[in-house]
Amino acid sequence: MGKDIIVNCGRRETRAAFLEDRRVVEVYIERAGQQRVVGNIYKGKVENVLSGMSAAFVNIGLERNAFLYVDDARDYEKLLANGSGKAKNGKPKARGISEVLKPGQSIIVQVTKEPIGTKGARVVTHLTIPGRYLVLMPTVDHVGVSRRIEDEKERERLKRLAKELKPKGMGLIVRTLAEGQSQDELEQDFKFLTKVWEQILRHGKQTSAPALLYKDHDLVFRLIRDSFSREFSRFIVDSREEYQKVLEILDTLAPHLRSRVFYYHDENIPIFEFYGVEADLKRALKRKVWLESGGYLVIDQTEALTSIDVNTGKYTGSKNLADTVLKTNLEAAKEIARQLRLRDIGGIIVIDFIDMASAADEERVLAVLEEEVKKDRNKTHVLGFTNLGMVEMTRKKTRQNIGDYLQRPCPYCGGTGRVLSEETLAFMVERGIRQFARDHDVEAMMVEVHPSVAAMLIGAGGANLKELEQITGKTIFVRGSEDRHLEDVEIVYAGDKDVLAAMAVPVKEGQIINVEVEEPHMTNPADGISRLHGYVVDIEGAGRRVGERLTVEITKVFRTYAKGRMLS
Repeated sequence: MGKDIIVNCGRRETRAAFLEDRRVVEVYIERAGQQRVVGNIYKGKVENVLSGMSAAFVNIGLERNAFLYVDDARDYEKLLANGSGKAKNGKPKARGISEVLKPGQSIIVQVTKEPIGTKGARVVTHLTIPGRYLVLMPTVDHVGVSRRIEDEKERERLKRLAKELKPKGMGLIVRTLAEGQSQDELEQDFKFLTKVWEQILRHGKQTSAPALLYKDHDLVFRLIRDSFSREFSRFIVDSREEYQKVLEILDTLAPHLRSRVFYYHDENIPIFEFYGVEADLKRALKRKVWLESGGYLVIDQTEALTSIDVNTGKYTGSKNLADTVLKTNLEAAKEIARQLRLRDIGGIIVIDFIDMASAADEERVLAVLEEEVKKDRNKTHVLGFTNLGMVEMTRKKTRQNIGDYLQRPCPYCGGTGRVLSEETLAFMVERGIRQFARDHDVEAMMVEVHPSVAAMLIGAGGANLKELEQITGKTIFVRGSEDRHLEDVEIVYAGDKDVLAAMAVPVKEGQIINVEVEEPHMTNPADGISRLHGYVVDIEGAGRRVGERLTVEITKVFRTYAKGRMLS
């Protein structure tokens, strides 16, 4: 399986994509105006201690205070001892958060989860400082080896080396990239990490809270340090400056990978377009994801969980229903694993596969899903089928998903993804007009709405408008405006009827005007429709002249529209 890292360097934005067999599986974006805080170490000040939540809020200098759960407190194992230090079962007694932390106390913490929405960052006091091959844990006495290193002999070798290197009271985690590396390489990495920790301690003693003690590197450096290895065929970057920077970093971290770094310099086709990343990014923002067979997924994300629905769509199969369902579900399992990585969806995930005929088919689908999520660097657990026939799974959430990062809630629908129908809006406008007529002593009024709402409000032949005028006893003009949002309604003028009539009807019989044909007439496609400040002009025989500018003579004038004939 070919793997590539593609990096697009803009003036204020750096984007990176991981490709597997030319398909995008992960995307990372870093912008100049949006600081990344995951991995940063701060000297914070405890602001609030909430016993009911077993948590504290810590001021680390960001817009919102960070959240620290009691189980994430530094040296928590030691803090559990209370009184005799033992419960009836022989285990340490847990102490409450108010016994562990006090308001105003200074504490060194590290961010493990970005601020998301209205929630502040999540912090812990068990610090981790990453190198290329090792992760130093200065506050925890522990040795671990990456679960992605599967060879048992290699695991034992690396674990032994880590135990020899680590100081008493500290811990080390051996990273995946350490597989096959010599003792000298690990020692060099360890020395670098201990120097970083010493600098953090010195800085912490010299500054008062809140203060940043350690900031992780930029996106390109992190990609090289944390990801770029022999399993990647190419590291391609479209900036000459960043290309040179990558080579310089590799001179220190991994000289054997220099030959796999390439500079993309085609000025005609942007790098993300050439490798298909741009198209995949656009698809990652849509609810519906089409499968190659013709089936599709529907992905809906909420605060509580993400639901994924699998459908056969256009795929009808060639043998029988059970075979069609199984093939669709197998393809969906692979695509779901990719979409979770691509969109960076975290938390609880519920998948509604198409109902299968046998338990054996369910096991096959589950096995494919479990195999695919092994490629994911984020911790993922597939919990299996529930009693309702759905698959439950969880994926560690550390940052905003791609949709939250690139989009914002619609200012009109408020994030629901839906707007009111034209008919509903027309009834709402009618009620508003009737209320306005009761409250104001005026002869006439003009309401401006979206053209599709105006059509519903006026009705066939103006019937709805006539009835509304009879009820209110007012002369009512309706003006359609393409510039207005569907739900945007405004009474733009109320007062003298003659003044309003001049405003509402901008043309006279016999007048020659030059207008553009915007669309065919809805019920008579042979005619074309043009608009003057929202006022409709129905041009006879212009249905096929959409987009053209025509000279038109006005033949008849009505309150809501005018008829015209083409002169050219």
